[in-house]
Amino acid sequence: MDALIPRPPLEVAPGAVHVPGWLGPAQQRELVAACRGWATGPVPIRHTELPRGGVMSVQTVCIGWHWQPYRYTRTADDVNGRQVAPFPDWLVQLGRQALARAYGASAEAERYTPDTALINFYDGEARMGMHQDKDERSSAPVVSLSIGDSCVFRIGNTETRNRPYQDVELESGDLVVLGGPSRYVYHGVPKVRPGTAAPDCGLASGRLNITLRETGLS
Repeated sequence: MDALIPRPPLEVAPGAVHVPGWLGPAQQRELVAACRGWATGPVPIRHTELPRGGVMSVQTVCIGWHWQPYRYTRTADDVNGRQVAPFPDWLVQLGRQALARAYGASAEAERYTPDTALINFYDGEARMGMHQDKDERSSAPVVSLSIGDSCVFRIGNTETRNRPYQDVELESGDLVVLGGPSRYVYHGVPKVRPGTAAPDCGLASGRLNITLRETGLS
């Protein structure tokens, strides 16, 4: 997309807000560097095995809590049995800033304390099927950050994986927040657009998606 054409923030659905270009190039590079460190351990990035067979096409690494389908644990018993890297305070602050940008400054934004992040890496062939983020005990918003290649982000409804849904183009640096009535909408990524990454984002190819969440666990 032509960078000279502004992309205004948009409430895609009630509580679902897309803020284009929220992360600047320097912030993107810092996040890419952090993700590279997390990807090498203590629990390395991997393709998650699904309970009914098969593996996810994205590669995932977690911090704070380890996610495997339908539950969070402190140790990655499905990988190497180790505890994942801790969730840093600076990422809590980034999550609060994201909420304030999407919804406006509020007590909710100030209280927001994400304690886990799922970091998904998409190569040019990876996809994410329609799903709900509902393994958390907290209904606090999910903050989603995109870096690298652009993608089609599909946001649907809370009842079914099928229509009605709408597609939103996400580019490097974009922020999406899912909260309120849209906290449990089905959503997915049916397509990544290889070769579209911003040259100064720190990622030569592929797409990083970092989602911050409150697990509600102690």
